[in-house]
Amino acid sequence: MTTETSIPVAPIAIEPKQGMLGRCTAVSVYIFQKIMPEPYVFALLLTFAAVGLAMLFAPRGSPVAIAEAWYGGVFNIFTFAFQMVIMLVAGYALATAPQVHKLLIKLASVANGPSSAISLIVFTSLIASWLNWSLGLVTAALLARELAKRVRVDFGYLVAAGYTGFVVSTEGLSGSIALSQATPGSALNMVEKFSGHGMPLTQTVFTRFNLIPCAVLLIALPVIFRYLAPTEVNSSYADPEKLRTEDEQQPSLKSADTFGGKLDNAWILTVLMAAFGIGALILEFSRTHGRVDLNLVITALVMLGMLLHWRPARYLNAVKKSARVTGSLILQYPLYGGIMGIITTTGLAAVISNIFIHYSTARTLPFFTSACAAMITFFVPSGGGLWAVVGPLVIPAAQHLHASLAGTTMAVSMGESAANMMQPFWALPILAIAGISMKRMMGFMVVTFLVSYTVFAASLLLLAPYYP
Repeated sequence: MTTETSIPVAPIAIEPKQGMLGRCTAVSVYIFQKIMPEPYVFALLLTFAAVGLAMLFAPRGSPVAIAEAWYGGVFNIFTFAFQMVIMLVAGYALATAPQVHKLLIKLASVANGPSSAISLIVFTSLIASWLNWSLGLVTAALLARELAKRVRVDFGYLVAAGYTGFVVSTEGLSGSIALSQATPGSALNMVEKFSGHGMPLTQTVFTRFNLIPCAVLLIALPVIFRYLAPTEVNSSYADPEKLRTEDEQQPSLKSADTFGGKLDNAWILTVLMAAFGIGALILEFSRTHGRVDLNLVITALVMLGMLLHWRPARYLNAVKKSARVTGSLILQYPLYGGIMGIITTTGLAAVISNIFIHYSTARTLPFFTSACAAMITFFVPSGGGLWAVVGPLVIPAAQHLHASLAGTTMAVSMGESAANMMQPFWALPILAIAGISMKRMMGFMVVTFLVSYTVFAASLLLLAPYYP
């Protein structure tokens, strides 16, 4: 038995022999632990792969064009990269507020064993991710840490169960593709651009072909994941005491006896700043007619975190503590920006998309669109970026074939969601918060990928073609 803890752990009963699903997952975990590099190295390998494919197949695949595309992509992603870092820091700081921490403790106390802990975190992260993708990531990571303090379960398995919920994030209320089609005048509203009309959420998110697969996954994945548990000899556990120490230690505050100390602890400053920020949020929410974007989510997380920590010094300490988990993200996101630049600017994404479109019919276009999106997601793991590349190709194809515009649109989201389970881009925040290596959890994600893609594909073939 391997363990990540240096303290004695209570003995447990030997697990029964694994079933077929558990044995297959064990092989997958073993393979990924042996061959999967760290996320940074994975991003480097993807960069070289993108360069090679662009040189071979892209219409603008000269070395000079590729280098310029990479350079532009690196710096084009800076805004998004900073948004992700701030969102992660603000979400983590919010979750360490006493009130939120107590809520997580209460939720984690529902689990009375490894199986119930796994089902609980899968179910919770699915709900949270459908409501908002960033909420899902932060909730899953922090709940995994809280459960690991109470239940003796393989930590990689637990974190993988939490990340599994992210598989419905782009089919939910914060999916960038669906939201952009519902926003008149949006640069990413390809449906409006090519058809002259937008597409409200009632035609994308709130349709049977989208809600039914989400409901199936909500029921199936918490059950399926219970059967993926590694055997005792293959398990690796978090150190509960180390997690408690990390989550509970509070840096000392400056003395309030001095004038500066009084300002650092002046709750009135927090109230004034929060009131100002909330007012700005209300104005923005009204201006965009209720559209929720990443900036709005980040602002809400910061304002709520400030209020719950109450004193400026306490919130600052929480932010300092949470900022330590962002180091691995700072370098990797620019690398992915470069990859996206290569794939999109050289025309390689269009080449891949046209192959799938060529073999599609009115009935199969949504299905083949999801397959195309899943492939390109490995190089363009961003919903907005993916849609900017694929949308201008598949929407005219849907019009030409008289295929479902709604089904074709959501097919891009579904293909992206499934592929995200095998792409570490969105897993980086949850890995950083949990404090584990990607290779430790990725083997479990194969099951999530296979199950989710099968469910989405079935809906796109059987239900989506009947929508306009």
